[in-house]
Amino acid sequence: MRFSHRFLTVCVGLIASAAAIRSAAAAQAFIIVDSQTGYILEEQEPRKKLQVGSLTKIATASVVLDWAERKSGNLNEVITIPPEAFVGTLENNIGFQPGDAITLRDLLYAALVQSDNIAAYTLAHHVGAQLGSLLPTEVASKMTPVDAFVTQMNALAKQLKMERTRFVNPHGIDNNVRPMPFSTAEDMARLTRYAMNKASFRFHVSQKERQISFDRGGHRFNYVLRNTNELLGRNGIDGVKTGRTTRAGDCLEARR
Repeated sequence: MRFSHRFLTVCVGLIASAAAIRSAAAAQAFIIVDSQTGYILEEQEPRKKLQVGSLTKIATASVVLDWAERKSGNLNEVITIPPEAFVGTLENNIGFQPGDAITLRDLLYAALVQSDNIAAYTLAHHVGAQLGSLLPTEVASKMTPVDAFVTQMNALAKQLKMERTRFVNPHGIDNNVRPMPFSTAEDMARLTRYAMNKASFRFHVSQKERQISFDRGGHRFNYVLRNTNELLGRNGIDGVKTGRTTRAGDCLEARR
């Protein structure tokens, strides 16, 4: 089959990431769909509930971009990374520290290109505070900003008819987490079709490398992000996202 620039492959629980393109059957679950029409070309266990790791960040970025579009949120706004962003995070490859000042835009790049958990949490913390201010006081008082953000992630899932999905945090960490997050290949395909309709999202996930900057105590630091999707740019693949945890295995969403 000759693939046009319209087909989306979602594989969850891969033996190896590259196997998604060579043989989708290597995954516990997969679906291949036309990203424009939603027509299913091939599938295996598409409704099986599984952990999806950092594919969760597609929902996180979608909520942030929706907020920016609908509430005139400024992605160039500089915000501070809170201490809570480091709780439960096993990796900090960028070297962030609590109190670092960075734009929302660069946090989006960090979350989508290099799949940074601290960036994803910080986005949720800031945007969730804005979303929480729109809720009734009695409801908002019982929620942290991240709780409010995750509520919106699940509201988006419901809107997209992702009926077998539960998000519990903005980064997809599933170690020592209760309740357990889950989704399906079918649901993640719905989410990715929605996200890829946004030009800004498509641009973010198409970057092989991206330099970001942040300030710490008056000093400017630069960091070059490297995309975790090693298939990007090969055979016409222009996105989308990888994910990995011990429970989830290697997960991939790719479009070509």
